[in-house]
Amino acid sequence: MTVFSRPPGSGIDAAGGLESVTRERVSSLTGIRAVAALLVVLTHAAYTTGKYPQGYVGLVYSRMEIGVPIFFVLSGFLLFLPWVTAAHAGQAPPSVRRYAWHRVRRIMPAYVVTVLAAYLVYHFRTAGPNPGHTWEGLFRNLTLTQIYTDDYLYSFLHQGLTQMWSLAVEVAFYVVLPALAYLLLVVLCRRQWRPGLLLTGLVALALVSPAWLWLVHSTDFLPDGARLWLPGYLAWFVGGMILAALHPLGVRAYAAVCVPLAVVSYLIASTPIAGEPTTSPAALHEALVKTAFYAAIATLVVAPLALGNTGWYSRFMASRPMVFLGEISYEIFLIHLVTMELVMVEIMRKPVYTGSMWQLFFGTMIVTIPLAWVLHRFTRVRT
Repeated sequence: MTVFSRPPGSGIDAAGGLESVTRERVSSLTGIRAVAALLVVLTHAAYTTGKYPQGYVGLVYSRMEIGVPIFFVLSGFLLFLPWVTAAHAGQAPPSVRRYAWHRVRRIMPAYVVTVLAAYLVYHFRTAGPNPGHTWEGLFRNLTLTQIYTDDYLYSFLHQGLTQMWSLAVEVAFYVVLPALAYLLLVVLCRRQWRPGLLLTGLVALALVSPAWLWLVHSTDFLPDGARLWLPGYLAWFVGGMILAALHPLGVRAYAAVCVPLAVVSYLIASTPIAGEPTTSPAALHEALVKTAFYAAIATLVVAPLALGNTGWYSRFMASRPMVFLGEISYEIFLIHLVTMELVMVEIMRKPVYTGSMWQLFFGTMIVTIPLAWVLHRFTRVRT
């Protein structure tokens, strides 16, 4: 059995594109968002209860940050797919103005509410050093520009918003995607549907990440925040963009192969080969290994859902509990660090780096899910 195959006569409606994905697969693609969000909450619960230093098990917990690459792969697939579909059908590309408005409308309302709430909560709490709790820090966090600075950790890192570096990267991808689509589909492919050339261009684009990692590890003229900039994570988005390029070809990815490969790759990445349990490994070779493994794992996890597999994996991801959590996954991601700190201190009554990871995880989810639903309910895009 191969991971990817093209069954005879398979394909999509040339005019359908994203609409066909929405009809048939939106539930499972929503469900995998729940997995990504739960992994992020789990890894932060492990960190808060001091589990990271516990050898191989601690590294396994720390690598649950793979939820972030899964989000990035999903964005690469879903956002690039309309451009691919238009090119495949010989139609005009999507409206950049409409695309930009939809991105702003989807991301910013819940985010602004979260940032203001976090600043308000921590205004009345003494919870350790909080360098981002300044007027400039508020402006930087509201505009998602907090990572574009030197000495980021001691300038704009707000205690309840430390995970937002990844949202800043996500938004940077939103900004450059129309230009990338133009370069790939218009300049490189010359407005023709040339899937082989497109895939070659995407592979070349993925090489931006190792090149950037070499640059930030080998030079000192960039600010230290440069390790958190989009080029270092572009390969993860490209994983999803490659899935979008394969979609019109009728390629299929089978969960029976992709999921075990992802699990094995995860266990390998949980060894010291991918560095210490930090966002940005200190050594260049560790950063390169981590980036490559995370790109592969996240793409393998998403591939069966993006490319039309309809077996047990898709059905599980499309189940009601997973879809419900997936629909509020963004809001869970936004608020979980604030609720986790409150659960740890006010409910569990434990000092940081002590206590049960699972107790903190479930306590955080019990508090977070209702609040996330309310935030989603009042800030969601209404059609």
